[in-house]
Amino acid sequence: MEEKKDQSASEEKPQSESPETTVQSPPVISNTGTEETSTNMDPKLAALLAYVFLWVGGLIFYLIESKNKYVRFHALQSILFNVSYIVILVMLGVVSSIFGSIPGLGLIVVPLIGLLSAAIWLGFFVIWIMLMVKAYQGEKWLLPIIGDIAEKNS
Repeated sequence: MEEKKDQSASEEKPQSESPETTVQSPPVISNTGTEETSTNMDPKLAALLAYVFLWVGGLIFYLIESKNKYVRFHALQSILFNVSYIVILVMLGVVSSIFGSIPGLGLIVVPLIGLLSAAIWLGFFVIWIMLMVKAYQGEKWLLPIIGDIAEKNS
């Protein structure tokens, strides 16, 4: 009987070490380039913070980061994204002021520009959230025009 216990114990041992029962973590694929940054931060966290603090965060990380192109890319894309939003809002404000001063036409155009600016704000907000998520996931999400400029100059 002892022989059978020893045999069954020895048979169970290889089964527990089989590759089917061991848990292996998947390989980590990172697009963050070199993992070393000038700030000694995780590159994904630095890229996220470049978006969180809008153009100011982007400017800070763009100026202090010299080693990691991934962080520099997201910092510059953050700056350009936020500056483009500000430029669009200023242009809408100018158009609203011009048409708002015209009697009759201002009553129609100004509320429409207000709706347009609300829709633009919502669009920029959704894109801003997506940029933060993608940056923290370690992905480069290139925005049209802005992303190309950031890629070339990072």
